[in-house]
Amino acid sequence: MKICAVLCQLGMVFASVLVIPAVAAEHKIRVLIVDGFSNHDWKQTTVLLRGVLQAAGGFEVSVSTAPIDPNTAAWAAWRPRFADYDVVIQTCNEGAMNGLLTGVKPKPDWPDAVKMGFVDFVRNGGGVYIFHAAENAFVGWKEYEDMVGLSWRDASYGSSIRVGKNGELVRIAPGEGGDTSHGPRADRLITRIGDDPIHAGMPKAWLTPDSEVYVYARGPAERVKVLAYAEDTVPGLGMSWPVEWTTTYGKGRVYVSVYGHVWPGDVQPAGMRCAAVQTIIPRVLQWLVGRQVTFPVPKDFPGIAAVSVRKEIEIQ
Repeated sequence: MKICAVLCQLGMVFASVLVIPAVAAEHKIRVLIVDGFSNHDWKQTTVLLRGVLQAAGGFEVSVSTAPIDPNTAAWAAWRPRFADYDVVIQTCNEGAMNGLLTGVKPKPDWPDAVKMGFVDFVRNGGGVYIFHAAENAFVGWKEYEDMVGLSWRDASYGSSIRVGKNGELVRIAPGEGGDTSHGPRADRLITRIGDDPIHAGMPKAWLTPDSEVYVYARGPAERVKVLAYAEDTVPGLGMSWPVEWTTTYGKGRVYVSVYGHVWPGDVQPAGMRCAAVQTIIPRVLQWLVGRQVTFPVPKDFPGIAAVSVRKEIEIQ
């Protein structure tokens, strides 16, 4: 009887040990959206992102809005606590590259202490989603450019990557080809490369509406894994370019894509209501924090015949 009692107690202990990790893994993914300035409509972008994640479920979303006046107490006091979150969605774009090209004075970037905190967060294992125009941001911040891999820069700034006819990656040296740009927004056929966890269960290719395809994105282009590509709409060019890619920085994971264009004056743009984009966003966040990607591929996920645009995103 004593042996049976001991075995029963051991069985209960083992069972509790097995349950603890499963329970711990069930907490909602803690997401911090960082916004505050962009040449895009950053306020609506944040609202729409929150709506997409609210509908997806499993996410606890907070927002930290950067002050844009470096001469205020708010600027001096702004210190996002990155380490309190599992993943950051970075939407800020100070417009420095546009300023160099147009002469328009860019907005200030982040305080040095915030930059250091962000770098430490990623280096120590944090996940970052570089959302649309945030790929353009922070000219000269080398750590950030290293994280992003390919940014909106002039032709001399760094290497570029295009995708060949058979899906092979073609590296373009600094100074070759043109500056980063894009043609008119249009419905684009997205083709994925390989079978990464973010795209598992999706078709090989699908249409997404009102999309931009960046040509000649530039940067260090190191540790870049291209996940998907599309053909540009630049007149006379007709090449294919990355539209989704990942990098690593220290222990952290970084995801970059051109999805999510929200221009001033747009209301509930089709690119944010695309069934594919609304599926990819939560799957990316799961991948960034090192979880198994379980968010389902829905029945309305588009194929190659037509786009799939959902009803307006519910605003909380």
